[in-house]
Amino acid sequence: MSAPAVTELRYRGAERLLEVGFADGARFRLPAEYLRVESPSAEVQGHDPSQKRTIAGRRHVGIMRIEPVGNYAVRLVFDDLHDTGIYSWAWLRLLAEEQDSRWAAYEAALAERGLSRDPPRR
Repeated sequence: MSAPAVTELRYRGAERLLEVGFADGARFRLPAEYLRVESPSAEVQGHDPSQKRTIAGRRHVGIMRIEPVGNYAVRLVFDDLHDTGIYSWAWLRLLAEEQDSRWAAYEAALAERGLSRDPPRR
């Protein structure tokens, strides 16, 4: 899985959006919540598709840091302290291109399990 290199990453904290620009001119705006629940980490994705977890309660999650990983990826550190996903340029492009279908599947999985995007009340 390859994708054009990322040429721009800009986090808009007030909107909780990561703006991503690729070398081929494509630009996308990815919500932090979406990036968190689709993290490429084994904690979220498992080791095969049957192990993928549905992460609930992340409506208000933000990104605290963006750390470069070589010339091919970044590690996103979220304010819920999740920090184990390495977001390759190819993964970011896939998430961007499949955002609508992945988000719909995520919302359906939440509903099926009786979960919410909102954090639990204390």
